[in-house]
Amino acid sequence: MVPLLIPFTPKSGAKESLATGDSVVMAAASSELSPMDKALTWEIDNFSERKGVMTSDPFSSGGCKWCVMFFPKGHDGNHDLSMFLHDANWKSLSPGWKRRAHFRLYLLNQSGKHLYRSPGQNICSLFCAEDPGWGFRTNLTLAKLQEQGFLEKNKLIIQVYIKVVEVVHQGKSTANEMLDFNGFQIIASQSASVNKIFKEHPGFANAVIPKNRGAYTNLLLGLVNTLSKSPQMLSMTELSNAQSELTELSAAGFKLDWLKSKLEEVSLERERALSDGSRVQQLEERVNNVELALSDLKVELEKQKIKFAAAAAIFSSFEFIDSLIKRFFISCFSISKH
Repeated sequence: MVPLLIPFTPKSGAKESLATGDSVVMAAASSELSPMDKALTWEIDNFSERKGVMTSDPFSSGGCKWCVMFFPKGHDGNHDLSMFLHDANWKSLSPGWKRRAHFRLYLLNQSGKHLYRSPGQNICSLFCAEDPGWGFRTNLTLAKLQEQGFLEKNKLIIQVYIKVVEVVHQGKSTANEMLDFNGFQIIASQSASVNKIFKEHPGFANAVIPKNRGAYTNLLLGLVNTLSKSPQMLSMTELSNAQSELTELSAAGFKLDWLKSKLEEVSLERERALSDGSRVQQLEERVNNVELALSDLKVELEKQKIKFAAAAAIFSSFEFIDSLIKRFFISCFSISKH
């Protein structure tokens, strides 16, 4: 498996100082016959005893200061030896700083045997505020080195070759700067999300040669973004387009079983949501109908109250007149007796 280029941001406080016996040789610029200049040779003694992250002393190349961070016990949950190159002064640099450089990292034993050589001689990496460091996992562990007899005299040597092609000390934001990420052409602000894809699904692009990956960058990121939305927010058109995009990417050689499963999951959740929503809508319609009928009954009740009040008033008037008539006749009867 081809080692993947990994973005790296150094963390303060995670440094093991160079112990006695470690030596660092800063190399002057070599002849122009070499595409990259050897910038550092770092000899690490007592390697098997190293536990935490190790950081080289700063070294110069291309007018910039660099550092190498080495993880003898692995990095980010992985146990493979890992090496990263980063700008030594990245925290104190001015806004908009960037460096573009070709680089290679080598791991050798005491005899000078190459145990690991990073790929990417033709890749120009962008170092900036969003991605101050880049590096690789070596697919080697301390146990593997010892089992295969590669670790001689308990010493390892790291060599760094760099060719700086652009240096900007201050400028506009680099968030939209284009960079090559294992064949994908992305902007700097997307490196974290793309790195997450490679970390969680490391073999998804193995069948697609790096130079052909760039054409599918936007398609892949767009599909991942679509399927990260809430199912209720997705339309049938978006799901149909997602299926077409998934088919196109799979035909190109990408192994996207995880996205296929995600699409099926999202589609099913959407159907359930629509079904639940339809039931809710039906209940709401029934409630509205009941409320409307109740409103009509209230109106009819008020009408009946008014009619009853009017009728009662008329009946009361008749009673009053009848009472007057009775009183009149009683009075007349009383007068006639006298």
